[in-house]
Amino acid sequence: MVFGWKLHGDGRTPPPGEVVPPGERLSWPRTAGIGAQHVVAMFGATFVFPVVMGLDPNLAIMMSGVATILFLLIVGGRVPSYLGSSASFVGAVAAIRAAGGDTATVTGAILVAGAVLTVVGVLVHVVGGDVVHRVFPPVVTGAVVMLIGFNLAPVVATVYWPQDQWVALATLGFAVFCTVLPRGFWSRIAVLLALVFGFVLSWLLDSTAGKVTSVLPGQNLLNAAGKPCPTEGTYCVATAFPHDRIDFGGVDAADWFGFPSLHGPDFTTSAILLALPPVIALIAENTGHVKAVAAMTGDDLDPVLGRAITADGIGTVLATAVGGSPTTTYAENIGVMAATRIYSTAAYYVAAVVAVLFGLCPKFGALVAATPGGVLGGITVVLYGMIGLLGAKIWIENRVDFGDPVNLVPVAAGIILAVGNVTLDITDDFPLQGIALGTVAVLLGYHLLNALRRPDGAGGGVIAPAEREIGGPVRPSNADGS
Repeated sequence: MVFGWKLHGDGRTPPPGEVVPPGERLSWPRTAGIGAQHVVAMFGATFVFPVVMGLDPNLAIMMSGVATILFLLIVGGRVPSYLGSSASFVGAVAAIRAAGGDTATVTGAILVAGAVLTVVGVLVHVVGGDVVHRVFPPVVTGAVVMLIGFNLAPVVATVYWPQDQWVALATLGFAVFCTVLPRGFWSRIAVLLALVFGFVLSWLLDSTAGKVTSVLPGQNLLNAAGKPCPTEGTYCVATAFPHDRIDFGGVDAADWFGFPSLHGPDFTTSAILLALPPVIALIAENTGHVKAVAAMTGDDLDPVLGRAITADGIGTVLATAVGGSPTTTYAENIGVMAATRIYSTAAYYVAAVVAVLFGLCPKFGALVAATPGGVLGGITVVLYGMIGLLGAKIWIENRVDFGDPVNLVPVAAGIILAVGNVTLDITDDFPLQGIALGTVAVLLGYHLLNALRRPDGAGGGVIAPAEREIGGPVRPSNADGS
C-alpha cells in the first residue's frame, strides 16, 4: 500500500504492546507530530554531512525529502524509512577535493556510484538477496566501512582542527558528553547539539576574545615569494591570518525564501574510481536497515530488498544530478520507530514534505554554511571515528574469525593502503588511491585467497590460530569460527 492508510484504532497513541503498521496511521495531528520527530532525528546528520563534504546543506535537506518520497513509492510503502545524507562518501569526497576536484566533479562521481547502486539493486531483486552476502561477506563489508572512516583522519588533522584547536577540543568534549550521558532522544541528536554548542561558543569568543589567527583552506594564498597567487598547490599555499570564527555575511545576503543553487555534474574517471567503494558500504547499510525494519514490523521484507537498494541508488542519482548530497536510509529514524512502535509510512511523507520546505529557505542554508572550521574539527573527530568503528561492529556481530589468514591478510593490507592514502599508478591517467585501492585489495584479496584455500581448510593463523585463545587452552572451533 502506498496511500490510503487505515486509521489505527481510535487514532490515538496505541495501547501498550500494540504497534501501528506501515499501512495504518494515527490521527493526522498525531501523525504530523511523529513526522516532526523523524525530521529532528534525521536533521543533524542530513545537514552536517553536506557541510563536511562542501555541498549545499539547503539543497541536501530538500532533496532528502524528494528522495524519501521516491523511496516510499518504489518499495510500495512496505519499508518505512527516511533517506538522509550519506556519510559513506565523505572520505571519497575529501580525496577528490584533495586531488583538485570541484563540487561538480564530486557530484558527478557520486552520481555514477548511485547508478551502480541502482544496477546492483535491480540484480538483487532479480536473483535474490543471497548474492549480496556471497559477493560482500561481513569481513569485506566491515573492512570497507572501516577504511572509509579511518581514511578521513588526515582531513581532521590538516583541514578542520588547525582552524581553531580550542573550539574543536571543546566541541569534541561536548559531543562525547551528549553521546554518553543523556538518555533516549537527546543522545540521538548528540551531533546536532554539539554543532549548536560549538557555533554559540565561537560567536561568544568572537565577541569577547576577538579574532583567531589560523589557516583557512583556499584563502590568503601566497607563493614562496610572499606574493598572492590564484590557486592552491605545491608552490601556492594558504597562510595563517587573523579572522572571525563566524562570518554572517552570507546569512545577511541570503533570502528567506527561494530555490537552492542547482548545478550539473562533471564526470572524471579518477574521481569516479574514488566514489565506487562506498557502494559496498551502502549495500550493507541498506540490507541491515531493511532487516531491522522487518524485525520490528514482523513482515518478510526480503522480496523488497532489491527494490530498497534500487530506490536508494535512484535517490542518490536524482539528488546529485542537481548538485545535492548522496542519500541513504537512516538508522536514526529506525530508532524513532523502535521507540514509538509507530511504523506508519504516513509519518515519513510528512517528514519528507517538511524537509522540502526547509530546503526552500536559503537563509537557513547560509547559516549552516557559516559553521566555523573549528566546530567541524570537533564534530568530525567523532563522526569519522564512528564510521570506522561501524566496520568493527559488523565484524563482531557476524563473529568474523581473524585467526583465519584469508580474513586477516586482505583486510590488514587494505586498511593500511587506505589509511596511508597509498597510490598505485596503473597508467598516467588511471591511478588507484586510498579508499579505492584499499577496497580493491580487500575484495579481490579475500575472494582470491578463498578460492585458493586448501580443501581441508588448514592453515595457521598469522596472529594466532583460530582455535586457541592467547594464554588459554585449545578449544574446538565450529564452522562459523565460534
